[in-house]
Amino acid sequence: MPNHILPNALRLPVIKKLEGKRIVLASNSPRRQEILRTFGLVPDIVPSNFEENLLPSSFSDIHEYPVATATHKAVEVYERLVPSTSDVSSSVLPSHNQELLEKPMSKEDNLRMLLDINGGVCEVVTGVVIGKSRFMDERTLVYFSDNPRHVVEAYVENGEGLDRAGGFAIQGLGGLLIRKIEGDYHNVVGFPAASFFTFLDLLLEEDPDFLEV
Repeated sequence: MPNHILPNALRLPVIKKLEGKRIVLASNSPRRQEILRTFGLVPDIVPSNFEENLLPSSFSDIHEYPVATATHKAVEVYERLVPSTSDVSSSVLPSHNQELLEKPMSKEDNLRMLLDINGGVCEVVTGVVIGKSRFMDERTLVYFSDNPRHVVEAYVENGEGLDRAGGFAIQGLGGLLIRKIEGDYHNVVGFPAASFFTFLDLLLEEDPDFLEV
């Protein structure tokens, strides 16, 4: 079995628990892979076949949507893999005034989206699921500057935001549009690393054998 723990990983108890385990990320997002690698984890990539077709309107609390999506993705992959796997799935969803900000369908849609949140606040919620039933969510507030229209138009024309939920990339040129954030920066990029490791520590404290699936 390949080693999924890099030498730069902090020697935390939970990291030691992961040694010898097959770690799987149920997503092919390069941003999530990069964040996990930064903190010393190199998972196998097994994208979920779940169609992500849940209806946001079916949730009384919009924040439940990314957790439910991540759960379906995790369960689908978990059931395809051998029991010795530690399976991690996540789903990121920005929202503004209770409107979900998914990937824009076109540059025109991207411009509409960014002008709507320009000078305002966008909430990014990520649902993370480990295995089939252990889940958490992380929320980060992103404050946009009151950008001149020509700046927003220039960003949209660049095309960077077209394949990003929310229509912007905080770690790229989209950072020019943002004044500040409250919360985990990595959560906005694609994966809440700090909260994820804290969550693993809590699970380990509650049940030292929780990874023995």
